[in-house]
Amino acid sequence: MRLHSRFVTSAVAPAHFPPPGLPEIAFLGRSNVGKSSLINSLVGEKIAKTSSTPGRTQMINFFEIQWHGKTTPEMQFADLPGYGYARVPKAIKAEWSKFIDPYLKDRPTLALCVVLVDMNVPPQEKDAQLIDFLTSADRAYIIAATKSDKLSGNKRLNAFKRLKQAYPEARIFPYSSKTGAGREELWKELRQAAADYNS
Repeated sequence: MRLHSRFVTSAVAPAHFPPPGLPEIAFLGRSNVGKSSLINSLVGEKIAKTSSTPGRTQMINFFEIQWHGKTTPEMQFADLPGYGYARVPKAIKAEWSKFIDPYLKDRPTLALCVVLVDMNVPPQEKDAQLIDFLTSADRAYIIAATKSDKLSGNKRLNAFKRLKQAYPEARIFPYSSKTGAGREELWKELRQAAADYNS
């Protein structure tokens, strides 16, 4: 699957959001969960900046996604700041709510939220809080369980069971940015969400 991506804009206020148009897929997760790596893995090129320092993404970055051979983009990705990292200055964290909450609550083109959780750690309270927020905002979401390549056999199965127990209402997709495992399944979900938005 060959894709073309184009950086659209960065936003730190609702006034900076691009005009509503394409269906949008938002990527959310705790800092250092592998969000940028997952986005880059999906697209097949480095569009989202990765860093060993958590909390680097401090705005919403928008990217158009177009399939090779198509004349127009099919969807737009929205890469949101990671949450839950103490070293991000409190002043910046306070500013985040001024544009992240309006985006998640009011953005008319938001077709699906992809909540990233680390498959290698127990379910986290902040992840549960985010899922509760999305549910109360009536937003469709799925969970991408990242770094799945670090587990195998019973450990991987038990980690998946823990996630299912913690989030029984969620559809969960194990994913590895390193090996590409889960890429096809996740793309199927994203394209279906975009198609449902357009129907």
